[in-house]
Amino acid sequence: MHKLGTVILAEVQFTDLPETKVRPAVVLFEEHGNVVVAGITSNLRMEGISLTKAEGAVQDSIIKLNYIFTISSTLVHKVLFSLSHEKKKLMVDTLLKKLSP
Repeated sequence: MHKLGTVILAEVQFTDLPETKVRPAVVLFEEHGNVVVAGITSNLRMEGISLTKAEGAVQDSIIKLNYIFTISSTLVHKVLFSLSHEKKKLMVDTLLKKLSP
């Protein structure tokens, strides 16, 4: 079972196309074989939470909290690393702010 803050490689669908691509994502939660994740991009101009090589990323990246989706756990190819407690807290706090009216 994948837990909050686990960074994975998963097969994800493009937002505007039916094709899929293996991309990094960070797990928000898993339930009943479904994994809710936030996408990760290497485009540092995008809005989100920074993720550095020193933290375990292949290259400096951004966790895109405006790109959340659900995948089947069967689409998870590999677990890469886990975020620090502080980074997980920042991610959750940022999501809560986005969800607040």
